[in-house]
Amino acid sequence: MKGQSSARNWGLAVVAVMLATMTVWDVAAQSKGTPAPPAPDKTMGQKTAPITMEVFSDYQCPACRDLYFQTLRPVIENYVNTGKVYLIHRDMPLPSHQHSRLAARYANAAATLNRLEKVTLALYEKQHLWSADGNVEAVVAAVLSPAEMRRARQLVDGGQLEPHINSDVTRGNTKRVRSTPTTLITYQGQEVPVVGVVPYSMMRQFLDQLLSKR
Repeated sequence: MKGQSSARNWGLAVVAVMLATMTVWDVAAQSKGTPAPPAPDKTMGQKTAPITMEVFSDYQCPACRDLYFQTLRPVIENYVNTGKVYLIHRDMPLPSHQHSRLAARYANAAATLNRLEKVTLALYEKQHLWSADGNVEAVVAAVLSPAEMRRARQLVDGGQLEPHINSDVTRGNTKRVRSTPTTLITYQGQEVPVVGVVPYSMMRQFLDQLLSKR
């Protein structure tokens, strides 16, 4: 009886070691097979540009839409693309906007695929549609390839993008951003907050004034 008990205990110990080894191997294999997605790149232009513009916005915010079409697009064309401005998008989904965080998730997913500009344009162009029915996915799917959309959906459903959105919100709170859109313009270490929709003519005048001091 004693010998049988010892043999049984020894067998159980071996099985336990085997199971532990298999578990470690399985976790390692899963980790190796599913690498973490790259951090979404939500910037445009050269990091060495003399002026940095951080835009805290909410995709469901009508004023953010106006800023994008009236001001940011010409800024991109005339200042970002010419190396004068480094533009950073910061997500600030407001609790009062029911679908804004989902839109931010898809925008971040698009950023990992280098498709942020395309998806941003679609979200703002169709804002009136998805704001009403919550069908953000359909708007994004219309401008991404099927393979890109599958990857974007995986990222959104998997929750990997949430820390990046929360990081932007935390930064906004630290910078005392109280409404969207808010733009932080930094030049030579000095930061100027601009709240609301500023017409491109005024923004151009301000940016040129800063650049003239170089």
